[in-house]
Amino acid sequence: MSTFRFQPAAFIPFRDTAAIARVRRIRRADITRHPNPDFRIRVIPDADVERLWVRDMFTRIRESAEAGRRMVMIMPNPWPSYRKVAALINRHGVSCRHLHTFNMDEYADQDGHIAPVSWELGFGHAFMEFFVAAIEPKLRPPTRQIHLLSDRTLPDYGRRLADLGGADICYSGPGWTGHLAFIEPDAPEFAAASLEEWKTFGPRVCTLSPFTIAQNSLHGCFGASGDLCAVPPKAATIGPAEVIAAKHRLDLHSIAVGGTFHSWQRLTTRLVLHGPVTPRVPESILQTLRTDVWVSENAAADIETRWDLGY
Repeated sequence: MSTFRFQPAAFIPFRDTAAIARVRRIRRADITRHPNPDFRIRVIPDADVERLWVRDMFTRIRESAEAGRRMVMIMPNPWPSYRKVAALINRHGVSCRHLHTFNMDEYADQDGHIAPVSWELGFGHAFMEFFVAAIEPKLRPPTRQIHLLSDRTLPDYGRRLADLGGADICYSGPGWTGHLAFIEPDAPEFAAASLEEWKTFGPRVCTLSPFTIAQNSLHGCFGASGDLCAVPPKAATIGPAEVIAAKHRLDLHSIAVGGTFHSWQRLTTRLVLHGPVTPRVPESILQTLRTDVWVSENAAADIETRWDLGY
């Protein structure tokens, strides 16, 4: 058999070909195995992903309300499923007066100005529409307890979270680059001399990777059409410090392209869960922390040549 060898393109953030070849070979049957017992990986049916995510978020809110305990959540990219969490809150009459939410990221323009909550494609706008506004007024958390990233809040965003004792739960899911929130591996704003220095970084505006812009151009809010110019070039984000300080983390791997077998996440999932712990794959830090990881059957599927799918 002829051998054709090449180096990955220079613009790819993580290019350790030996590490990539190793994780690429991880089979579905072995993906849940990890040496850290606090890093708990489960494979779940694709059809159950949304239901379990909604149930987990609602259960944490309800149980903390019943215990009269404050609940601090770092919230992931808002999507319409937040309406289902709100619907459960309304149905069961759960008061959210104890709830404090922190959105993990928000888009920003080329000059670093963060998108206002009035921008209909922004995360803050979606969070307010799909979650907060969907909760009955008498059950909603107080406005001062809903923390959105903005030009005004960014400077003390990390302090606000720390003053509450850090997050009780941080929800996340890897981007194509392995980013965590919008902590990009190739953003100059997150450049560090060592892993230990990088772990201390807090909220900031950073430059988005071209891969993230391409990934997000496939999202429904941008038309799911590869419109690269529709996606802002920068974003505000929490830092590694806020993720590490959280008492617990729930990481979700379930993104496919339009519900098909096609998924950019299948290799990224393996690299995040079983590759080296490095700022070049930001989500890999979760391997060292108490984290529950849910991987859909699609994302866990073996990586192999599929001529039946063609281009």
